[in-house]
Amino acid sequence: MNNIKIGNVTLEQSAALAPMAGVADKSYRLMCREYGAAYTVSEMVSAKGICYSDKKTAELCTITEGERPMGIQLFGSEPDFMAEAVKIVLEYNPDIIDINMGCPVPKVVNTGAGSALMRNPVLAAEITEAAVKAAGNVPVTVKIRSGWSADTLNAMEMAKAVEYAGAAAVAVHGRTRDQFYSGTADYSVIKAVKDAVKIPVIGNGDVTDGKSCLRMYRETGCDLVMVGRGSYGNPFIFEEIRAALEGRAYTPPTVEEKMQIMLRHIRLMLENSKKTEEYAIHEARKHAAWYMNGYYGSAKFRGRCYTLASYEEAEKLADEFAELQRNILHKNQLKNSLNMTNG
Repeated sequence: MNNIKIGNVTLEQSAALAPMAGVADKSYRLMCREYGAAYTVSEMVSAKGICYSDKKTAELCTITEGERPMGIQLFGSEPDFMAEAVKIVLEYNPDIIDINMGCPVPKVVNTGAGSALMRNPVLAAEITEAAVKAAGNVPVTVKIRSGWSADTLNAMEMAKAVEYAGAAAVAVHGRTRDQFYSGTADYSVIKAVKDAVKIPVIGNGDVTDGKSCLRMYRETGCDLVMVGRGSYGNPFIFEEIRAALEGRAYTPPTVEEKMQIMLRHIRLMLENSKKTEEYAIHEARKHAAWYMNGYYGSAKFRGRCYTLASYEEAEKLADEFAELQRNILHKNQLKNSLNMTNG
């Protein structure tokens, strides 16, 4: 496996886990690292919130060895606050500091942060420069989108601006802010950015398996691929990508194995939660549902996932779901056998 360097940090050139607010928490990151994610990033943290001693800062910024190499992602629209926030999070010893300039969510955009900065490359560069000066020898990266809208595709301009300001790498999600997560990612924009800058470029968007990861590398020439929604209920996507990059066959987990992995994920969430078991189980519901996507009868079971109230209920549900899939497989095998006999 080849490596790339972002500043003084060496990463495997396979696939990284994208920062996803409300999804990629500590337990999620640990699961993905276990299955081969080359790099993880914290959930998005408000620079201004950190400066005002937000109580959630320690929970969001604390890094365990199992998550490394790991970056802390900040968002904000004011260079002074960004610089101060960087100094504060350095206490948590991140490998990389990432600045979010791509989040499309209105509550972030309306503060002038996230993808709102796509409309102001000058301010984006000022924020990056302030972060770089405050970070010392910790590399600073920036995550952007292809543009604000289809008629303002300015990812190349943004990438050049943050490169000049000292960014060590830039991650590009191949969608505009107007698209949110709809439509398809435009890989030509990622390629254009790669051709325009000298720093490493991380490609993001629509990578859901080994084949699509190879396509991202082939069509964009990017230095690293970043996986977001493709990892939902699927931490083993990183194992699949590694196999694809090495030219090896990949055997996906059986439904029984997936249910055991799901339960382990929930146990990690319970262990890492700073809140009550009730709250942790509530947070685990969506993850449990994602592990069941794509199977017969999954809609009914996903609905039941959203009413889980305890780990014991999750165990029972996992057993029932695995049993249903075994029965369906057995019926299909019998049907095929009869068809062959009658034929």
